Amino acid sequence: MTPIYSLMSSARTSLDMTMYELSDSTAIQILIADHNRGVRVRVLLDHANSGGSVNQPAYATLSAAGVPVVWANDTEIFHQKTITVDGTQSAIMTGNLTSEYYSTTRDFVVMDSQTADVAAIESVFATDWSGAAPSPGPSGADLVWSPGSESQLVTFIKSADRSVEVENEEMDSTSIEDALESDAKRGLTVTVVLTADSEWDTAFSRIESFGVHVVLYPDTPSALYIHAKVIDIDGTKAFIGSENFSTASLDYNRELGLITSSTKVLSPLNNTLLRDVSGGPEQQPSSTTTPSPTTATAGCYPIDDEGGCYEPGEYCRDADHGTTGRAGDGQNITCEYDNGWYWETK
Repeated sequence: MTPIYSLMSSARTSLDMTMYELSDSTAIQILIADHNRGVRVRVLLDHANSGGSVNQPAYATLSAAGVPVVWANDTEIFHQKTITVDGTQSAIMTGNLTSEYYSTTRDFVVMDSQTADVAAIESVFATDWSGAAPSPGPSGADLVWSPGSESQLVTFIKSADRSVEVENEEMDSTSIEDALESDAKRGLTVTVVLTADSEWDTAFSRIESFGVHVVLYPDTPSALYIHAKVIDIDGTKAFIGSENFSTASLDYNRELGLITSSTKVLSPLNNTLLRDVSGGPEQQPSSTTTPSPTTATAGCYPIDDEGGCYEPGEYCRDADHGTTGRAGDGQNITCEYDNGWYWETK
């Protein structure tokens, strides 16, 4: 969390925070310190779901210190997790500021300095701060807002040419499941990583029957908990945000994510996703449906133009230059230049 604390402490003129859950004492003290040195600090906290429990102590502490803090409109859940500093940079987070989960939970943060994005985030914050119910926000350069993100994310999933890799906490959206199934039917390598939950068993069985690889981490204290909300397309673009795959999250909640093709984001993201896929057991399909013989079924990524797996030493396609993947034998591979572009083991 050091980069987050550093961002918050760097504020000179303003800090605006929308947070679903806030209990991190370090973050709370930074907000107070910023306020005390003249920074305009505004903190908007969810009240519809977690406000009465997780957020109440933070609300009381900030209020007592004179920090402007308000409850969000409680007609819907405010699940967004964003920190904007000086109107120039926003941290768009999949995780909350809840320190008890930092060491055991998979989450991501993207630091966004694109002027159009930050302006859009600040515009929506001003509306939400006024007490309004959540409504779709401006897209900025590449933002994905809820309510209203369902069709955008479905279109994004269907834009894949070779592979889709997903991490999410929930699997309760028929439209998202349909999009994943459609990609698997087209012969793409589709992998979904979640923490096991019997509530999603029907959805797991359904998408597995069409060839989607489902990797489930056990829901135990010692296992990594998959809280991230990520859709990686072909290793070349990704959605990262607060949206879970549920009707409430996509169509009603206040949520925020973004779509990026930045290699600075995608390189560590893809490496982390590969580790997470290999770290959890893949579920066995409950159906006898047999994948097409032209489809790569070993969990490899990316797949070649014939639908098979790449192996170390093979040539890379132009679109794969600099990307990471997994060979058919399970080894991590990177498309690197060495008198030509080749897949090399890492």
